[in-house]
Amino acid sequence: MAELEAGVVAEEALSETALNELMEQCEDQFTLLEKLQNEIILSEPDACENPQDQAVNRLMAAEAELKQWLSVEPKLLASNSEVLLKAGKEEMLKLCSELEMGLSCQEAKRDKLKETKELEQKWLEEKTQVLIAAKKHVEQRQIEKEKASEHSILLDTKTQIQKVNVYQERLMECLSDVLGKHIPLPQYESSTNKKKKKSNTQEFDKDMISLNEILE
Repeated sequence: MAELEAGVVAEEALSETALNELMEQCEDQFTLLEKLQNEIILSEPDACENPQDQAVNRLMAAEAELKQWLSVEPKLLASNSEVLLKAGKEEMLKLCSELEMGLSCQEAKRDKLKETKELEQKWLEEKTQVLIAAKKHVEQRQIEKEKASEHSILLDTKTQIQKVNVYQERLMECLSDVLGKHIPLPQYESSTNKKKKKSNTQEFDKDMISLNEILE
């Protein structure tokens, strides 16, 4: 692009012959435009004419003009090669400028999309790390919950056993009091009878124990 622009700048201006020819062609085109404009003014319909008829007439005129232009072979405005070359170069420069502008816009869009992609990729990685950490936290909490449940069951069982032991001890104490009050050990009233039965009771006393001791 830069080389092409430098070449156009270095190119000499149009020759006097080519410039005169171009000016004549421009004058001819202006004359033709004035003629056509006058024809359009003269062909304007009267104000009193029906609007529907006006529309029909305009449509017919447009169709006729279209057919005429389709039958006309296109031709160059200028036949001078020098003029055509300069016009072609200018058109080429304009096209290159538009292409460069389009390329710049596309590169800017590409860079923007690349930046957006990098940001979204970073965001995705961060969210993935957060999700992994959350899953680990949930698993840890689940394990702690299971351990706490097992420990709670053990504590409840131990508490119940302690309550049963306390109840058993109180029950044994009450039973011991009842037995001691209502069923005491046999008592021997006279010493004479003790002497007589000494030989027999010694062995009996050795084998006899209280109900409290049995219960204990």
